[in-house]
Amino acid sequence: MKQAIVVRADLGMGTGKVAAQAAHASLRAFEYADDNAQRAWKQGGQKKVVLKAGSERELYELNEEAKAAGLPSAVIEDAGHTQVEPGTPTALAIGPAPEADVDAITGNLSLF
Repeated sequence: MKQAIVVRADLGMGTGKVAAQAAHASLRAFEYADDNAQRAWKQGGQKKVVLKAGSERELYELNEEAKAAGLPSAVIEDAGHTQVEPGTPTALAIGPAPEADVDAITGNLSLF
């Protein structure tokens, strides 16, 4: 089991902001997973990877691919209190789901 967290690199967010957005995405996608996926992922060490997206469009395209594949996913839109405008999509998490299923969607992305 694995979770991929995809963060927009084009926004120039600071390290702390990236970490916060990744955490928001991870938790929200986890909440959308079924009980079996949640349990298996937790028992397997909660494997995750943080990857780069180059644009808002790419983030939403990846989300649509995940949904079409039946994988839990969540796009985070920022509240806009600090570095980006309100409603800016900043991050996406896909999974927890079988590693091969997550990699089929995110395997070509670079590490953040």
